[in-house]
Amino acid sequence: MKAYIIRIELTGSEPLVWRQVVIPAGLTFKDLHDVIQNATNFKSGVPNGLYHLYNFELPDANIVVTDNEEMMLDHKDFMANRDVYEKRLEDIPPEFQDFEKRRQEGLSREFWRPAKLSVDRFLKSGKPIEYMYDFGDGWQFEIKLDRAVENYPFGYPSLLDGAEDAPPEDAGGLGGFYDFLKAYRDPSHPEHRSMKTWARSQGYQKYDPVKIQKRLTAIVFCEHDPDCLK
Repeated sequence: MKAYIIRIELTGSEPLVWRQVVIPAGLTFKDLHDVIQNATNFKSGVPNGLYHLYNFELPDANIVVTDNEEMMLDHKDFMANRDVYEKRLEDIPPEFQDFEKRRQEGLSREFWRPAKLSVDRFLKSGKPIEYMYDFGDGWQFEIKLDRAVENYPFGYPSLLDGAEDAPPEDAGGLGGFYDFLKAYRDPSHPEHRSMKTWARSQGYQKYDPVKIQKRLTAIVFCEHDPDCLK
């Protein structure tokens, strides 16, 4: 089976949070989302279902891949009513024109649902894939192709390497994540005990390749069944 070795990096993290994963060829962007979620501490994707929205940006192809229904509806409305949007751009006050122009340029891109598009040709292009998860906290990842491999013997993703603990859900972005780590790792910190309790409630785990591999394997065998990992 053909496969791709990819590198997943949390943009802006220092030290860098990264994972190297081999994925079978033919996966969709929904599958790639599941891989990222299970290689970190986030709660969306198989087997957990929806927790926060996400999208993939493919700027060189002028494509957005998203599960954001509101964004999809805005795109459809724009495509069906181009003349209305052009008139709006003409009538809007000058101080808002640049913003509206950028918004319309964004809506004019090609939009895809994650389960409808394969990642193969975009990985093979050599261009990084940009992934945004949780539009509030704004977690940004970059996915790069390391190399393609032939005769991959498994039908599920495998973790090859990685480093650093990934943030828990609802940490408040990178700044909140580092504040969390400071309290979590320091027993003398006044918020240490409450942060440990909160971390357990969020399912936070330190980087553990064995546990990550168990979750990645389960993507194929656990269709929306959180109990399958117990």
